[in-house]
Amino acid sequence: MFGYRVPAPDEAMLISGGRRGLGGAPFRVVTGHGKFVIPFFRKTRFLTLSMCESEVTETCVTRQGIALHVRAVIAFKVGNDHESIINAGQRFLSDQDQMSVLTGRIFAGHLRAIIGSMTVEEIVTERQKLAAEVLDTSKTEMAKIGLIVDSLQIQSIDDGDAGYIDAMSAPHKAAIQRQAQIAQAQATQASAEAEQEAARKQAEYARQTAVVRAEYSAEVDRAQAHASQAGPLAQAHAQQEVLAAQTELAERQAKLRQQQLVAEIVKPAEAEAERIRVLAAADAQRMKIQAEAAASYDRVALDRMLIDQLPQIVKEAAGGLAGANVNVLNGADGLGEIAAGLVSQGLTILDSVRQNLNGQDSNAQDSNGRRPEQSENNGLLQLPTSKEKRSDDGPTRVD
Repeated sequence: MFGYRVPAPDEAMLISGGRRGLGGAPFRVVTGHGKFVIPFFRKTRFLTLSMCESEVTETCVTRQGIALHVRAVIAFKVGNDHESIINAGQRFLSDQDQMSVLTGRIFAGHLRAIIGSMTVEEIVTERQKLAAEVLDTSKTEMAKIGLIVDSLQIQSIDDGDAGYIDAMSAPHKAAIQRQAQIAQAQATQASAEAEQEAARKQAEYARQTAVVRAEYSAEVDRAQAHASQAGPLAQAHAQQEVLAAQTELAERQAKLRQQQLVAEIVKPAEAEAERIRVLAAADAQRMKIQAEAAASYDRVALDRMLIDQLPQIVKEAAGGLAGANVNVLNGADGLGEIAAGLVSQGLTILDSVRQNLNGQDSNAQDSNGRRPEQSENNGLLQLPTSKEKRSDDGPTRVD
């Protein structure tokens, strides 16, 4: 609309002409809304309310007399209240760039004053304190011209060629360098230890790997050797078992053959030898009887008869022995005892007959002149059919 003016959000509209402003100001202040301005009768101007910056580079002398080159940056703006806008408008409306120049000069003066009351150590180590004191001392003066300072930053402090700051920082630099060297040495040592530990671990792992590989290889070799020997060993065991079976069979056959030889040759030979021995003993006894009969004149006939019958007795006993079922319990000794028993029986019978004849010679003859002990069977004496004789080693029976 013609004549209606609206200021920007960061501007203040100053309307001059007509009525005076607040507090007798030569203009009215409008912010945040528009205003109808009569053309030709009213005049409008705009004052910036945005942030402005001013840089200060100043050489200041400290309390110790050391010159320091200080560089600082000031952030400021026109105050939002009408009084500040009026104060700033009356001073900077025609040339608003002067705000930065004037602000820089004001802060340069306050900066020189504050630094002059401090030492280099305080300035270097307490920059925030320096900035706060400068702000406090300049706040009233800045308010008079309608400006407020948002921040003050000390950018750099340099003593030029004096070398005071460097000398002041030398112990700290040396300590820091020493600490850095120590830290570097510790880091190097830790790195070397880590590398050595890693090398040891790698060597240990390699050793364990080699041992495991060797064990696996040895186990595989043993398995292969065992597998290669399994066939020959099994064959050897089988042959050994066959040889053992053959040996056992041969031993059994030898024992059986020995038993057969004993039954077929030894036993019959021993029986025949015993029969011959019995006959020889009988012949010897007969000869003895004949000799005794020849010595006795009165008993010649009787002895003759007995001597004639004795070979027949022994012969029949030997014949019975040859065909008898003989159980010999104590070997060849038992067989000899059988033969000796037969001869002994014959002699015992002969002695008994003689004794009976001597006792009964006068009254025991019959009408034919025969003895009662003579039998009707060809005048031969009857032998017992069975005789059992027990030796020290066991009984021997003849049936």
